Amino acid sequence: GRMAQDMTEKELLKMELDQLKKEVKNERQMISKTGKEIKEYIESMAGEDPLLKGIPEDKNPFKEKGGCTIS
Repeated sequence: GRMAQDMTEKELLKMELDQLKKEVKNERQMISKTGKEIKEYIESMAGEDPLLKGIPEDKNPFKEKGGCTIS
């Protein structure tokens, strides 16, 4: 597709309208309900989350291979 700055105002408005037509079909829910569900899901998965529990050194593909000393 073309870059947005190369498009006419009419083309941009049509693109926005097409996007809104897609979005209006999305089912909506109250954040008071979904927020609680998201929090519960995150807490239930916390034990499996490598960002929280860390990665064992032997399974970490990004660990330093060697050190560097400056003398």
